[in-house]
Amino acid sequence: MSRSIDLLKYRYLKNIKENPELFIGIELEYPVVNLEGDTTDVEVIKHLFRYLVSSLDFTIEKVDDFGNPIQLVDPVSQDAILFEVSYTTIEFAFGKVETIQEVEERFSIYMEAIQKKLAESNHAIVGCGIHPNWDKNENSPVAYPRYQMLMDYLNLSRNVTESDLHHFPEYGAFICGSQVQMDVSKSNYLRVINAFTQIEAAKAYLFANSEFSGADWDTKISRDIFWEESMHGLYPENVGVNARLFNDEDDFFDYLDHSAIFTAERDEQTFYFYPIQARDYLATPEIQAFSLNGDEILISPQEKDFETHRSYQYQDLTTRGTVEFRSVCTQPLDRTFASAAFHLGLLVNLDKLEAYLEAAPFFEVFGRNYKFLRRQFSKKKLTDEEETAIIEISKDLLLIAEEGLEMRNKQEMTYLQPLKEELRVNSQTKFHR
Repeated sequence: MSRSIDLLKYRYLKNIKENPELFIGIELEYPVVNLEGDTTDVEVIKHLFRYLVSSLDFTIEKVDDFGNPIQLVDPVSQDAILFEVSYTTIEFAFGKVETIQEVEERFSIYMEAIQKKLAESNHAIVGCGIHPNWDKNENSPVAYPRYQMLMDYLNLSRNVTESDLHHFPEYGAFICGSQVQMDVSKSNYLRVINAFTQIEAAKAYLFANSEFSGADWDTKISRDIFWEESMHGLYPENVGVNARLFNDEDDFFDYLDHSAIFTAERDEQTFYFYPIQARDYLATPEIQAFSLNGDEILISPQEKDFETHRSYQYQDLTTRGTVEFRSVCTQPLDRTFASAAFHLGLLVNLDKLEAYLEAAPFFEVFGRNYKFLRRQFSKKKLTDEEETAIIEISKDLLLIAEEGLEMRNKQEMTYLQPLKEELRVNSQTKFHR
């Protein structure tokens, strides 16, 4: 086994338990908009963060280069409220919980305080996967090394001429997602990754919410293009839907070995560089890297650089002993927790999900290229055949998810209601066309 795989295995497997308790971690990202349709006033949002410290008993965890609070944390729940890349998007990263209701209760309290405060300046948080006024905002990063480095790295795409990368390297400042992560075990993490890879077409249909006005893309989910056709996607194994299902642990880590390393820390400074696949990294004699102030420097690869490795796959094995599901756009506010409930129900009912996917008629018709299927079923207009099939598999998956939530007996089924209702309406509309 190669040294790079050894290092990756150590990083990603060391915290996985044999029989973990099932906890849920939810992250929600939102655009903050000026309700008059103008540029978002970032001073309003910086002021909001200061206000939250006093009104919600949050403590300041991080400040930007100018001393503005950019990450707040509740010492009891460990919930964090932070800027996500830019000053125009806010992220709620909740401490781990046993039920979705716990998050909903706290989220309601935060939102009430935030929306009330923002309304004073005619601003509001909205439930969209793209900032509605992305083209008016500055889209510059928060003045903090990690975000500046990320934006500088994405900007390298302007120099990559021989590929089909999009022309919006600043996209990190205006796309928003809804992530959920859950505990997995040594014996089921691959099963979970494989099963959820297969349902990305249905997720595209159920959760699409990031149409983009700035380009002629035939998709309701621009986040896929933003990720895959950016610096993050130069190696396809680094982002998005897995290209294949994994036979075993070795197969999975071979795939991860093809993902990219693009940053390294030296003397407490972060440097970035053109991406190098993990498998080639240690054998690279030296790397031309860039500092945040634009200086170029030669660095030698070190094993410790694997300690900050991360991939951007949609079924992402984290270093916390969880799998994070990363493919869902931020949802409308009235269905904030539908995605978390959907994933949770399916995870709990994994045996049933696997058995269903093995024989699902959907794949007999449309094949099993899961990356392609997700793109296909996020299109703005589907054929009648496609629509019928995707509604069918989505209904089946919702039933399996609902059954999983019933098994938990925590009254979380109600969160699936908006999805069931939408499928019912879409079925009827289709029938009457």
